[in-house]
Amino acid sequence: MAQGWILSILIVSMVISYAAADPPDPPSKPECHIPCDDSCGVDIHCSWNHRFDPQILTNYSLHWETAHSIEDRVNTGTSLSGFIDREHFSMNSELHVWVQAESKHGSAKSQVVVFDTGDLTKPPPPLITRSYEDPLEISWSSICNEPHLSLGSCDVRFRTQAEKLWHEDEIGAQVTYEFSGPVQAGVVYEFQVRCSCATGLISDWSATHRIRSSEAAPTGQIDVWKDCGVPATNADCVVTWKKLPTSQAHGQILGYEVTLFSKHTTNVLVNISVAEPRGLLMCDELKCYLKSSLKSVSSASVSAYNARGATVPSYLAIPTPGKVRSEHSIDVRMNTENLTVSWALPSQLPDTKSFKEYVVQYKQAGRLLGKGFNWIRVNKSCTTVTFKGHFERYRPYQVSLFTVTHDQQSHHFSSVIGYSCHGIPAKVRSFKVISIAATHATLFWEPVLLTMQNGLILYYEIGVHGQMAVYNVSASPQDENKTFELLNVSADQEYEVWIKAVTEAGPGDNVTISFITNQQQHLQLKLKSHLLSLLILLCLPVIICCLLVLLSFHRGTSKTCLCINEKIPDPYNSTIYQMMAYQVNEPVAWICIPIYEPHPTMSTLEVVEIQHQLCEQNCFFEDQTRPAASLEGCTRKHRYGKGEYSKMVDSEEEKDMSEVTGRDDCWSLSEEEQDTSGYEQHFIPTAAEILNA
Repeated sequence: MAQGWILSILIVSMVISYAAADPPDPPSKPECHIPCDDSCGVDIHCSWNHRFDPQILTNYSLHWETAHSIEDRVNTGTSLSGFIDREHFSMNSELHVWVQAESKHGSAKSQVVVFDTGDLTKPPPPLITRSYEDPLEISWSSICNEPHLSLGSCDVRFRTQAEKLWHEDEIGAQVTYEFSGPVQAGVVYEFQVRCSCATGLISDWSATHRIRSSEAAPTGQIDVWKDCGVPATNADCVVTWKKLPTSQAHGQILGYEVTLFSKHTTNVLVNISVAEPRGLLMCDELKCYLKSSLKSVSSASVSAYNARGATVPSYLAIPTPGKVRSEHSIDVRMNTENLTVSWALPSQLPDTKSFKEYVVQYKQAGRLLGKGFNWIRVNKSCTTVTFKGHFERYRPYQVSLFTVTHDQQSHHFSSVIGYSCHGIPAKVRSFKVISIAATHATLFWEPVLLTMQNGLILYYEIGVHGQMAVYNVSASPQDENKTFELLNVSADQEYEVWIKAVTEAGPGDNVTISFITNQQQHLQLKLKSHLLSLLILLCLPVIICCLLVLLSFHRGTSKTCLCINEKIPDPYNSTIYQMMAYQVNEPVAWICIPIYEPHPTMSTLEVVEIQHQLCEQNCFFEDQTRPAASLEGCTRKHRYGKGEYSKMVDSEEEKDMSEVTGRDDCWSLSEEEQDTSGYEQHFIPTAAEILNA
């Protein structure tokens, strides 16, 4: 392996040495002339070009040979120009000239150029002295006009200020030129001239002379749109427009008229001079915008004017902003120089009569209004657009597509965030636990700010320290808060959870939080507490009855009867009371047991003290061990099953009661009785209902 590396190094060294040993490239052919300013000089000046290695010192020498085979030279060092003294040549004679380059690796010779020394005079560039706008015309002077010389031929070249290429015209021996092509109104034209004398070389081009043609009223319409922040609200939007091209401006644009139409039919007309924008108009090389909020503005119009007139106003309807939702997908491909947007035609196009075009725009998130923003209008059959420009690395650009009608009503088609280059994202914000249970917890976090994401976040990674499992949570939509349910955790345990954002460039830094899960018994105690409260409420009527009966046992010496109205039920007949007999040992059943244990209680809604005679007229005694004769004057009725209030009194309990009070207690019954089923269903819940609760 080591031998292979050594061999490779040797080969590379040999290649480098061989390349370095090559002689220099030959210089270009020399260009020579005798300069004439106020008067012609006597020496021949020559210059040349050469491609050389700046790391290698290269020297040059200028060589010439006369017709008599006399060769001479002059060393110029590292300079790419030199001159031949007058004493080394004769006028109107043949002269051979070449250049030699020398370095430590060798020498190289240029091609030989043959000159007639009488034809080497070169006049200075002409000077354009006058110009006219209508028609376009220029005049100039040249040294060849001097008496001791004669003018040879002149060339003129021209272009508009917006063009890059020149249009050249050879006009002969004259010092004026009138533009014969179609003239664009209000456009700046650039002219240059060069001339030669009767003998000698032609001069260099003159300095550029500019003429603005006569102005006319501007034509066409301004391309109006709106520039909004990300996300967009009308309070953050401004009306923006592109400057007219010179072919439509037809002169210098002096200002703009902007009308804002309010939803409340209050129109505002703003006339802004370009010379005095008053802080309302902001312009760059391509576009302008009005620094005024579009809040409560329904539409706007803009027109440009010059000294000869104004354009037809261009209107823009301003829809009410809402949450940006993408109805269709668009594809965005970006690098630092190009942004290409493509989309598929929707299956259902808008009304073809009103649908006019698409507008594709991009906006760099976080940039001020009027900055990092551009748009283009394309035909409705187009599905691809490419923007040229400088797109910053790691910065988000919101690319949006709109459909536009003939009356400039726009409808949002789709939006997507694009990046020219993806980087490592920043940390997430506000990572915390919003609810904790024994076996799960709910996590919450705010997404990374759009301007700090450094790339499109693909997903969020969530993990628990000490565990292998890692959860991936979708980052879509990018601007909404996120929650995640962390399951499979144990009760009463401390956990440390981390989260990080992930882009194409990789994951960002972790954000970590700690929490302790709840104990399992807390949940059981909470359920028991709710059940206990429910049972207390259900048994409350029985408790009240127990207390009322206890009060009746301590009423003094007068005979006390509990007279039951015909519409007030006896709880001893209730199913719930019977069920209670089997629930004494249950954890919560003791609540419904009479507190005064020696005397079982009976529920009642009313306690009435009556005279002994009244009581004996319409009641029965509870003690069934007495003779039948003692029941004279009392009516006794029994209904079992369907009986409304069948007697359910323990005889031993009645006997004990009599011994305590020394008197006979009796119960008053109504003459009319009702079915027990209505009471059971309406007043007291069944045992099954209590269990279900």
